[in-house]
Amino acid sequence: MEVLTDLEWVLACYADDVPENGGACIKHGAEQIAIYNFARRGEWYATQNLCPHKQQMVLSRGMIGSAGESCEPKVACPFHKKTFSLLSGECLSGDDYTIKTYPVKVVDGRVYIGVI
Repeated sequence: MEVLTDLEWVLACYADDVPENGGACIKHGAEQIAIYNFARRGEWYATQNLCPHKQQMVLSRGMIGSAGESCEPKVACPFHKKTFSLLSGECLSGDDYTIKTYPVKVVDGRVYIGVI
């Protein structure tokens, strides 16, 4: 497991800005970051918003759910249904794609994303 040493916690939004069991997109510098409120699990995730399959900024509008026996959290691209792990960024559809993931914490109703 990679240890993140130079992590900076950036205020992304308020928890109320992200729909339950859905996502929203924020811009940080030149990057678009998708934030997911997986309320059914009581968990928050963040990934790049760009789907690498067709280079579209759409992952924040994807469907979130769980994959396999391990119930790994995932997001499915809303256009072409490629699915990605919200933990590792690995493509769960069997394709050779990955997405960047970010650590997330929620403090006093504010959502923070860890960036390097």
